[in-house]
Amino acid sequence: MKVAIYSRVLDGSQQKDIQLFFDELSNEGIVPVVYQHFLDQLKGNISLPDSTEAFSHSQDLSEKIDFFVSMGGDGTLLDAVTLVRNKNIPVVGINFGRLGFLASIGRDELIDAVKALARRSYILDKRSLIHLDANLPLFGEIPFGLNEFAIHKQDVASMIKIRTYLNGELLNTYWADGLILATPTGSTAYNLSCAGPVVFPDAGSFVITPIAPHHLNVRPIVVPDNTIISFEIDSRTPEIICALDSRKEIVNKNVLLAVRKESFMLNLVRLNENNFLQTLRNKLSWGVDKRN
Repeated sequence: MKVAIYSRVLDGSQQKDIQLFFDELSNEGIVPVVYQHFLDQLKGNISLPDSTEAFSHSQDLSEKIDFFVSMGGDGTLLDAVTLVRNKNIPVVGINFGRLGFLASIGRDELIDAVKALARRSYILDKRSLIHLDANLPLFGEIPFGLNEFAIHKQDVASMIKIRTYLNGELLNTYWADGLILATPTGSTAYNLSCAGPVVFPDAGSFVITPIAPHHLNVRPIVVPDNTIISFEIDSRTPEIICALDSRKEIVNKNVLLAVRKESFMLNLVRLNENNFLQTLRNKLSWGVDKRN
């Protein structure tokens, strides 16, 4: 068995846990295939198995890779999505960050996680992605995201006007600082910060949430994920910002944009003990009120 491992940076406080992780991989006879930039940081700090291999690009991930392990926070896992792409490699999120909605496996569960992979005693969650089409080349070979697509005004510019269509029919013209189109997975990310609703991962929907709308009667709306959602933007400045998860591009305001459900999905590994309701209660501190 081979497991690809990705992380952005080696933090000194994580060194003991990362060593434990690699030791457990070795105990289970699992070959680690480490992202080259991360591997360079590990050398001299972590004792690695002699069988350790390296990868640098998405193209290096072959069908021989059984799992892809993301070690960090949710942002690190979003990076992993751009590497795994449509290869159907199950992704394991180990949380070395803060909140960890996606990277839901804690540092104290490292040994259990490795054993679950070795024995294949885990659950695969299918997570939908969004795909961006535009009349300009945007986001290169990775025009998709796991959390959300967002349109923003630039810096201190005035609010922008975003005409939004569902399958070609006008939904609304939003006067706002921007607009978020979130997947169910992304409903607990930027969407939640902008007062959008939490949606179950398997809900089969998108959430459209305005950012600081000018009209008080404008609210987020949930639409089926088989809908093609298109946008036309009017702005006093010549450029706007388009974002896919943690990636962004500055584009001309006359760009034509359309978002649809991506043709493939992300396979996200979770341990049997964890589920979405537990994650909500733990991460959002639901039920912590002492009156309950």
